[in-house]
Amino acid sequence: MATVNFLYRSTKQIAPLNIRLLYRYDGRDYVFGAKTLLKVEREYWEKYHNQKRPKNIEVINKQQEVNAEINNIQNFILDSFEKTLPSTIDKSWLQIKIDNYYNSDNEKNEIPQSLVAFVDYYINEKGNDITASTVKKLNVVKHKLERYEKEKNLTLFISDINEQFKNKFIDYCKKENYAIGTIQRDLVFIKTFCNYAFEKGLDVDRNLNKVKIKIKREIKHPYLSIAELQQIENTELNDSLSNVRDWLIISCYTGQRISDFKDFNASKIRIESGKPLLEFKQKKTNKLMTIPVHPKIVEILEKREGQFPKQLSDQKYNDYLKEVCKQAGINERIEGSKKTKIAEKKYRKEIGIFEKWELVSSHIGRRSFATNFYGKIPTSHLIFMTGHTTEKMFLEYIGKSTKDTALELFNYF
Repeated sequence: MATVNFLYRSTKQIAPLNIRLLYRYDGRDYVFGAKTLLKVEREYWEKYHNQKRPKNIEVINKQQEVNAEINNIQNFILDSFEKTLPSTIDKSWLQIKIDNYYNSDNEKNEIPQSLVAFVDYYINEKGNDITASTVKKLNVVKHKLERYEKEKNLTLFISDINEQFKNKFIDYCKKENYAIGTIQRDLVFIKTFCNYAFEKGLDVDRNLNKVKIKIKREIKHPYLSIAELQQIENTELNDSLSNVRDWLIISCYTGQRISDFKDFNASKIRIESGKPLLEFKQKKTNKLMTIPVHPKIVEILEKREGQFPKQLSDQKYNDYLKEVCKQAGINERIEGSKKTKIAEKKYRKEIGIFEKWELVSSHIGRRSFATNFYGKIPTSHLIFMTGHTTEKMFLEYIGKSTKDTALELFNYF
């Protein structure tokens, strides 16, 4: 339980009051202070503020005025405290909340409080901090929320996002045949909107952190083994499919996303100490990259007189890629999920057993690189190439658990 005190700490005759937040957490007492904008006279505060049953009408009015503002500030801080983990609170947090209090009225009038409208506000506020592909994903979530509102005949507000909403939203998405992984991703985005709204001073549900879902069934994503890549390389293909195959090989030996490797060209290669390096900026992370050019890629460039394959759209690449793998006999039957048309302009992921070529998409190159070279190249080097933030994220990406890592360590004993 937290409490709030107000103190006069200035030597001046008129000054703003200081606020002090006190609470106990995990067996320890914490006290943090900050400055408000509530100005009072020293004489009033020391002689008259706590006076009981004052007879002077001016003192009575002043007490009512000051106490009303004190109560407003106190309620705002204690309400914010209830919605925050105590371990994350410090002096800076308290001052930010005080600043939010004084800015909240104006900002709240400008910031949309309905969830769907807030998505547009969030995209606009983030600007260049988020990529075009992320904006596209956020708009997909927004349109899904619009359909949810239409079916339920309601308007969702930021403050409505709680455990009850989570359960209703999951039921709706399951009825619409959305995959559990898609539902989880949508909820993560919705929580992101709400957390950002909270930072802006809007009201959110105190149980917002419970808005989460665990994936009950894990579907492993496919990758192409070195043997399968060799099989694809040895397959006779026409010029169009050969062009796609070369892009596939490039992606499997650079570990990059299609948004990056499709823009590779000869001008991005430089020679350092006699070795070819590829330099570019990752679109998703905005990170400058310098990676080695694998001998397999050198073979493709030499075959094409130093040039990369012809560029093509993401959709055509994905369509032709399946045909390349189909003709190469990549037809092992495995469990997976693929997009299936269930109505006009309506697609859902279908989980089942399919031939591997049916599950292939542009991302398979990045996953194949990470999986094929795991254990052969130091993990830190692989993370550098793929751009993952942590080793944990990288291992989850290739489907490796700590148990798998422990067993693989026996290869070094």
